Amino acid sequence: MTKLLVVATGNPGKLREMQAYLANSGWELTLKPDELEIEETGDTFAANACLKASQIAQATGNWAIADDSGLQVDALNGAPGVYSARYGKTDSERIARVLNELGPEVNRQAQFVCVVAIASPDGKIVLQTEGICRGTILHAPRGNGGFGYDPIFYIPEKQLTFAEMTPQLKRSLSHRGKAFTALIPQLEVLSFEL
Repeated sequence: MTKLLVVATGNPGKLREMQAYLANSGWELTLKPDELEIEETGDTFAANACLKASQIAQATGNWAIADDSGLQVDALNGAPGVYSARYGKTDSERIARVLNELGPEVNRQAQFVCVVAIASPDGKIVLQTEGICRGTILHAPRGNGGFGYDPIFYIPEKQLTFAEMTPQLKRSLSHRGKAFTALIPQLEVLSFEL
């Protein structure tokens, strides 16, 4: 029996990514209703993921999944961090701001962080995982794939930005991929218990 999992996002790109990770999980994913807006007031990725999952679960009466993720640049003291999505109006504005703030900085080390949380229909957080992917920030964008900061986030071992990778390669290396890899066995146990 397929179980419904409401994704606490209005972003179809994020829904597709999550569906790819959970393709054989026995859970059917659906976007949250448009009118449900959850303000991200947490000061950590975990706080925001839990807040979104819990509130969407309570509002819909269904199981809910949420993630919060973002870019942390070492030389910017972890910025943009939880404000990654609000660092500009568009992806290109956000990228330009990070590149401008870094300027000629030599230390371009950075990491993407993703926390995934699942809440039961009563809003209780039952699962939470975290994934981290280290890389460096390029001086200019490269590649046409992905979204967000993908064109400037470079993985030295692969000599590619996230935006230059195939979706399969990105999924295997990314922060979100690592968080979901940790989540899937726990989700299978949860499915079995339901």
